[in-house]
Amino acid sequence: MTTTQSETTGVSTARATAEGWLNAFADALSARDVDRAVSLFADECYWRDLVSFTWNLKTVEHHDGVRDLLTRTLESTDPSRWTITAEPSEAGGVTEAWFSFETAVGRGSGHVRITDGRAWTLLTTLDELTGHEEPMRENRPFGTEHGANPDRVTWKEGREQELAELGRTRDPEVVIIGGGQGGIALGARLRQLGVPTIIVERNERAGDSWRKRYKSLALHDPVWYDHLPYLKFPDNWPVFAPKDKIGDWLEFYTRIMELNYWGSTEATSATYDESSGRWDVVVDRAGEQVTLRPRQLVIALGVSGKPNIPDLPGREQYQGEVQHSSQHPGPDAYKGKRVVVVGSNNSAFDICGALWEVGADVTMVQRSSTHIIRSASLMEYCLKGLYSEEAVASGVDTRTADMIFASLPYRIMNQFEKPNYDRVREIDAEFYAKLEKAGFRLDFGDDESGLFMKYLRRGSGYYIDVGAAELVAEGKVNLVGGQVESFTEKGIRLADGTELDADLVVFATGYRSMNGLAADIVGQETADRVGKVWGLGSDTTKDPGPWEGEQRNMWKPTQQPHLWFHGGNLHQSRFYSLYLALQLKARQEGIPTPVYALQESHHLA
Repeated sequence: MTTTQSETTGVSTARATAEGWLNAFADALSARDVDRAVSLFADECYWRDLVSFTWNLKTVEHHDGVRDLLTRTLESTDPSRWTITAEPSEAGGVTEAWFSFETAVGRGSGHVRITDGRAWTLLTTLDELTGHEEPMRENRPFGTEHGANPDRVTWKEGREQELAELGRTRDPEVVIIGGGQGGIALGARLRQLGVPTIIVERNERAGDSWRKRYKSLALHDPVWYDHLPYLKFPDNWPVFAPKDKIGDWLEFYTRIMELNYWGSTEATSATYDESSGRWDVVVDRAGEQVTLRPRQLVIALGVSGKPNIPDLPGREQYQGEVQHSSQHPGPDAYKGKRVVVVGSNNSAFDICGALWEVGADVTMVQRSSTHIIRSASLMEYCLKGLYSEEAVASGVDTRTADMIFASLPYRIMNQFEKPNYDRVREIDAEFYAKLEKAGFRLDFGDDESGLFMKYLRRGSGYYIDVGAAELVAEGKVNLVGGQVESFTEKGIRLADGTELDADLVVFATGYRSMNGLAADIVGQETADRVGKVWGLGSDTTKDPGPWEGEQRNMWKPTQQPHLWFHGGNLHQSRFYSLYLALQLKARQEGIPTPVYALQESHHLA
């Protein structure tokens, strides 16, 4: 048999396997035969659904989970028209296939991995609502009105009227608190879906939260990973964008996407009125108090919440300067000064590196072990297949890459991630050996699955190295391990009695939970009702159980009706904003949204 014949046979076999499984699954669902549908899944199986069946973000596991999901959602979902949409593939005994389908209210797509004729992983997603499609491509707006019309309203006039009325004489459907990357990504989605939305941001302009950070800050993720919805970065955009360039882009994005962005506005309180089904959101807009009355409230204040500054004894006697990393302006004022940076995460390394460059005497205090991966290694061994120039050239666009990534259930994602990081440890063995010789404590996560799993679990304890790790390894940045016990008159004291003199102490100690910020706005009782936000419940460091299987309370309904959380990095802000926007649009239109397996709030304990 020739190579061409072998390849053709492989393709034909993969297609036959995929079509056979999908047709059998479709037939079982059409017949409402749950047991037959369940029998099409392997004993170890995972079904991840993003809104299409569950009106939730939910992963179920094994036969009992699949059976429960179908028993409780099949009738209302009424799925049909299952169709293979791309040529299936086969490797290592696993057949993979992409497909589309329809539900009672919309259109969706998904991915399946089949082993021995049965599904190992299944992803199903809702992509659009029937009758409420986004005005894109062939459905794009015309843009003008041809012919004569004495009552013509130009685009500018219409936009000015909208800006004047919304939040004043006309209530928004949605208020988003937070105008960073998450808030504007969701705002853009809602704009396209025709959902009247106001974004409330304490900074004057979109992007100011980036502009105000230390001057050396740049993205640690590569450009292909970081596009916003609808408008990708230009092809000449830097691989790692500087913070001020990102700030300019975010401000430009809010304008070009026509977002109703209320800068210099701080939300002071929000109370849900059961009788009216609306929130009373009190905001201070440049000194003017305004009450907004949306049906839906979204808190989009990032992955984390308030800056975490340890409350240490002796602060009043310390004669130097104290900052949190979010307050650090940059290194210029500290040339020749002694600086202690408490922490060993991205911000800590960036700040240490910039301070060393201007001639400061810098000491890093490492309190716990840290995962480090060189940026070049991250791109080459962990992201290249999905987010890179090579991936784009091979036909893997951003949407496809996002869907491939989403098709991996969190329970087993570490199995896919760990081999990549094992390879990195082998390639960069000399780099890691130098760090350990300098006394730096390394880790690759509780199960050695690396960066992204650490981020998903609690969002801390890692550094994507863009050069500062070498400074620590070479002793150019001093390294001390231990816990900070107190301030002294001249600096800080560690638990082992070590004293470090400093003109400046920077706490790169991360942020508290988003629950704290939410409580400041909606009240502690409501925040407690919702429970923990972020993390998987993996029972690993900083991520206590029980297992949730999805990011806790993110992008999905919570125990507080009409209250939502949105955020994450640029990738998550882009991808998950679609599914949150569809849930909000459906509620605006009165489309039934029976939520399957609403998350409990006991995670707050």
